[in-house]
Amino acid sequence: MNSGRLGLAPLLQENPLWISWHDSNWIPVLNPGNVMDYFSEKSNPFYDRTCNNEIVRMQRQSLELLNNMTGVEYIPLHVQDPILYVIRKQHRHSPTEATPMADYYIIAGTVYQAPDLASVFNSRILSTVHHLQTAFDEASSYSRYHPSKGYSWDFSSNKASTHAMAEQVAEKTKTQTKKEAPVKEEPSSIFQRQRVDMLLGDLLRKFPLPLPQMTNNPTGGNPSDAGNASNNHGGAAGDSDHVGSDATLIKQEPTEGGTGRGGNSDVPPEKKMKL
Repeated sequence: MNSGRLGLAPLLQENPLWISWHDSNWIPVLNPGNVMDYFSEKSNPFYDRTCNNEIVRMQRQSLELLNNMTGVEYIPLHVQDPILYVIRKQHRHSPTEATPMADYYIIAGTVYQAPDLASVFNSRILSTVHHLQTAFDEASSYSRYHPSKGYSWDFSSNKASTHAMAEQVAEKTKTQTKKEAPVKEEPSSIFQRQRVDMLLGDLLRKFPLPLPQMTNNPTGGNPSDAGNASNNHGGAAGDSDHVGSDATLIKQEPTEGGTGRGGNSDVPPEKKMKL
């Protein structure tokens, strides 16, 4: 069967450094005694079924027999129970000579392939080149050229773009905040309610509420009656003022004696009685 037609070719050519494998049924019981059996599972993509370990496993022999065989084999290289196990894939040429091919490490039951030195250097160099290229591109975007002035730097566009980017981030944050569902408040416990009541009581004792001011009415009457009486008094006062003003317009004859009728100080001389 052609695996390319089924779309399996990209999976077979996938970089093993990008994948991982684990079996949830083995993780609780994983230990140094069965870690090789765990790694030899058929679903493990890192396990080569043509290795010498598979032959020894089918014959139900001990792994010590691998030293007398030639070919690809897997051996436990390092054990740090219960979290870390390192397994090496190597090609054995003789009982005393073997060439390492790859290392695999198992962390918390998940199998990964350890990167080789060339892959590490390649990744670091590519990352460095990418950042350098980004820096050069950004620096070249600020350069300006004028026929009379030559080359110069203009960073004003950087401020404008930074401000626009900040506004976009703020709008996006507001939109996400609006879309978020409101958090359901948890009911308070009995201890919290009692504690709040006690604190409120202490505050009321330290800072009592001011009492409302009452207006004292000495007559004991209705405030409306007092208002009417004041209005009547005001009206009477107005009438008396009006009468007084009219009285001032009436001409009064001077009386005899100034202050009384018997006074002679203001009587004309011809009208005085002759003695």
